[in-house]
Amino acid sequence: MLTRKQLDLLRFIQKRMDRDGVPPSFDEMKDALDLRSKSGIHRLITALEERGFIRRLAHRARAIEIVKLPESLESGFSPRVVEGGQKPQPRNAMPVESSAIELPVMGRIAAGTPIEAIEQVSHNVAVPGSMIGGGKHYALEVKGDSMIDAGINNGDIVVIKEQDTADNGDIVVALVEGQEATLKRLRKRGGTIALEAANPAFETRLYRDDQVSVQGKLVGLIRTY
Repeated sequence: MLTRKQLDLLRFIQKRMDRDGVPPSFDEMKDALDLRSKSGIHRLITALEERGFIRRLAHRARAIEIVKLPESLESGFSPRVVEGGQKPQPRNAMPVESSAIELPVMGRIAAGTPIEAIEQVSHNVAVPGSMIGGGKHYALEVKGDSMIDAGINNGDIVVIKEQDTADNGDIVVALVEGQEATLKRLRKRGGTIALEAANPAFETRLYRDDQVSVQGKLVGLIRTY
């Protein structure tokens, strides 16, 4: 559970990162929460880090990464990133759990122009158990950069919870006209479905609601360097 001040600070950091791409300064956080000194912000940041909601990257100014969000903020979901490969973990980074679950990687998914849906398992990937809740999950490799402003890069492995419904603002695997799959933020507008990119270089694509079916919702991603 978070206190009201902790939740307010996390919400403020999220909004500023969504708007500017960088976290706010400690002075900006202090003013936003109407605190008298930055020491209160330090305590709130430490509490959020200890609870696993953010992490601070060592030796970098204003380097705060949101790791997860409470359910009350999930409408603006930014996926949890598990960093792997050869890049060393920052000193204050959350450790990847030793208890991992193997998920099938079902091929590649376009974060750009929709590509043909792939249903054949190419390999498996180990995912931290805390990333997986109830239900069935699978993974896809991202191709393209249309979701880069949502923190999803070309080559990332996205972890998908299999479901056929989604709320406005969810990032989903959408199957277009039964044959093309794409990773986009979903918006419902009456009888129209909008599949929104998170990159201003890509346009929002509009479809009739009978042309799009949800195949799953993004719950996290894995990045290898």
